[in-house]
Amino acid sequence: QGPDMPLSRLRKAIEESCPHLASSVHIRLKLMAEGELKDMEQFFDDLSDSFTGTEPEVHKTSVVGLFLRHMILAYNKLSFSQVYKLYTALQQYFQNDEEKNGIDESDMELTNTEELEGKMEKEELDVPLREEEISCSGPLSQKQAEYFLSQQASLLKNDETKALIPASLQKELNNLLKFNPDFAEAHYLSYLNSLRVQDVFSSTHSLLHYFDRLILTGAESKSNGDEGYGRSLRYAALNLAALHCRFGHYQQAELALQEAIRIAQESNDHVCLQHCLSWLYILEQKIFDSCVLLEHSVNKSLHFGLPYLASLGIQSLVQQRAFAGKAANKLMDALKDSDLLHWKHSLSELIDISIAQKTAIWRLYGRSTMALQQAQTLLSMNSLEAVNVGVQQNNTESFAVVLCHLAELHAEQGYFAAASEILKHLKERFPPNSQHAQLWMLFDQKIQFERAMNDGRYHIADSLVAGITALNSIEGVYRKAIVLKAQNQMSEAHKLLQKLLIHCQKIKNTEMVISVLLSIAELYWRSSCHTIALPVLLQALALSREYSLQYLASETVLNLAFSQVCLICVFTGLKYLSFNMAIEPVLAHGAVLDKGCAMFLVAKCQVASAASYTPQKRIEALESAILNLNEAKTYFAKVDCKEQLRDVLYFQARLFHTLGKTQERNKCAMLFRQLHQELPAHGVPLINAFK
Repeated sequence: QGPDMPLSRLRKAIEESCPHLASSVHIRLKLMAEGELKDMEQFFDDLSDSFTGTEPEVHKTSVVGLFLRHMILAYNKLSFSQVYKLYTALQQYFQNDEEKNGIDESDMELTNTEELEGKMEKEELDVPLREEEISCSGPLSQKQAEYFLSQQASLLKNDETKALIPASLQKELNNLLKFNPDFAEAHYLSYLNSLRVQDVFSSTHSLLHYFDRLILTGAESKSNGDEGYGRSLRYAALNLAALHCRFGHYQQAELALQEAIRIAQESNDHVCLQHCLSWLYILEQKIFDSCVLLEHSVNKSLHFGLPYLASLGIQSLVQQRAFAGKAANKLMDALKDSDLLHWKHSLSELIDISIAQKTAIWRLYGRSTMALQQAQTLLSMNSLEAVNVGVQQNNTESFAVVLCHLAELHAEQGYFAAASEILKHLKERFPPNSQHAQLWMLFDQKIQFERAMNDGRYHIADSLVAGITALNSIEGVYRKAIVLKAQNQMSEAHKLLQKLLIHCQKIKNTEMVISVLLSIAELYWRSSCHTIALPVLLQALALSREYSLQYLASETVLNLAFSQVCLICVFTGLKYLSFNMAIEPVLAHGAVLDKGCAMFLVAKCQVASAASYTPQKRIEALESAILNLNEAKTYFAKVDCKEQLRDVLYFQARLFHTLGKTQERNKCAMLFRQLHQELPAHGVPLINAFK
């Protein structure tokens, strides 16, 4: 099926399966190559005799028999000049191997045998088999070319790392097109290859050439009658719209899509129209939310028997309604219905997408335990799902999304070594030049940023902002404001957060709006303007509850409790913590840093409320606060958050002093001094921030 492999490799392959046959093959080839043309003719005559007799050596209908008959027929159809050309090619093929063996023998005379064996083993390891088998210098047959194209296309879809690198693949495609410029499928693979490296010019050029050749060769007309020509035109316009949409050229995409719709309507092609409707929704949602188009698309797709398109529509509808704040149970019911559709029609790729979607939804709602469960489900399923080319189908976008969430979940819990291992695995699975590499790049930068901020290395965090901004501008601006806030550049941070708030409200990014509001409230605390922070926090709480973002709602409640404590409304703060049950979701699903902050806040409330207690109850309350501070200290130490550790030690030292425990006080004071010298306070009052 593939191109001709070198004779030495062919002999090695035969020896591995049938050792005694390898020498016979070599002797026969040598006889033909060093003899005359009649020796090759005799070989084909002998093949014909294999089918004769009462007990033939080969049965005509067997796999080998069919192959031999096919080869004999092909040889008999050759003209004399073609036979001579075949014979000279055979001689050259054999001589190339002999020359290579001669060089090896001369090297062997000058080199120790053991060293040579080690060298050969190293060479075999260094050069992958697929590179040798795929690369070719001459023209391929139609079947060989088709096999090469189908193999590479399948690898690009399922396991991009096992496909040829973009430059090598393009070189092979150019070689194919040099001998057959009208080979439409080669142009399409060139289009896919250009998409890997985000080359908009080459991908557009190859896509247009593909449809041009498809029309010129009449391939579509043969299978679709008179409709073939029009079908190629409308799907060319549709693919061009998808290409422009991928690169963010929405105006050009809309023009191409209108052209595809017009041609499809003229031809009464309902299938093409449904695909156009799906892309129309994608373009329209860039401007405004339009559930009506999507619902219509799903209903029509089911009506025309297009389960793949219908399922993708359901997935998009669920995603849109998740951002709109619909209840999680209703979204999961919708995904369950789409899963039934996947299993019914064996749409394994969409099963993966559905599980990745569930993982992202649980993360959005702040249920990290459920997200972890869904991620593990997908990883287990992919280990059982094999594809035709012998690779595991674990290099798709769904797999990348789930692994990225898994890395972030581990980092949030302080397991940075495990997160690094997952990211290392992602880098191997999705090299920087692959199409899904941007996913792990963003998560990697975010994890590094959080670690630098926890460690108080703000200059390193600031250097990471540029990389995050290049991958996601909103995340980058938000983290720039966090760095400015940590460096006490309050006015610059406030200006940046206000601009970001307006932009996120405009594009309806509710999750980021709430995060920005919480950061603005923290700026007001640091400026001792707690009364101004309250309306901001109440706005964030209203949004988080409206959009069912439970974890963000819990975090906002904790911030409100802290504001009440700072305003000497201790009982109101405790009421927020107890009646709103804000602590439980944070301890169950929150990051380690948030757990530490929550326990630190509980201790502050206990100390503040102890002032009105009787002496005995006051001592009990302070001792309980010390226990909570120990728990907070454990959480902060796990993520190496030195600033928060310093504040906890300061608070503990004060409490031990109040209780008269001198030894414990001195120990906390010593540890505090060490951290305080390492991380100066920059003039900010201690214990004046929730996070």
